[in-house]
Amino acid sequence: MTPRRLLDTLYDGAGYLAAGFVFAIFAVMVASTVMRELGLRTGGTDDLVAWFCAAAGFLAMAHTFRHGDFVRVELLIARLGERRARQVEVLALVIGIAFVAFLTWAASLFVYESWDFGDMANGLIPIPLWIPQSSFVLGAVLLLAAIVDELIAVLRGRRPSYVVAVEERHARGDFTEDI
Repeated sequence: MTPRRLLDTLYDGAGYLAAGFVFAIFAVMVASTVMRELGLRTGGTDDLVAWFCAAAGFLAMAHTFRHGDFVRVELLIARLGERRARQVEVLALVIGIAFVAFLTWAASLFVYESWDFGDMANGLIPIPLWIPQSSFVLGAVLLLAAIVDELIAVLRGRRPSYVVAVEERHARGDFTEDI
């Protein structure tokens, strides 16, 4: 498997996993509603939904970034010439790398400390906190990889995948993400 294919598989896999967590939120909430109507206990469902929401959000970041679904303000870049726009794109990616690298480091330290101190969840499901927190680190690592990946592509003269993805969507007449 080529590095390009491996990275795309990782980004897409994390996106599908995030979608799975969104479905799991739905399933837990429906099950909780049915259980309440049947007079059964629903303890722990709030914990599960909270952890699944975090996992869905963080695991989807790299996939979302690569497909042009992050908020991107193009008012300035659209008015620049091609050379200047590329320079601004590189600068934005470098700044993004700096911020996401810090986020990844801080998240990793946070999860490591949860593991090291033996922190347990406070809710009705007593599990080590580092387990649900790990989705935060994995999502941050994948987003960092995706931004570095894009920077390398742009420095090699290619157009960013998020720009291409949006243009392809628009060419199909799909403007739903722009609303």
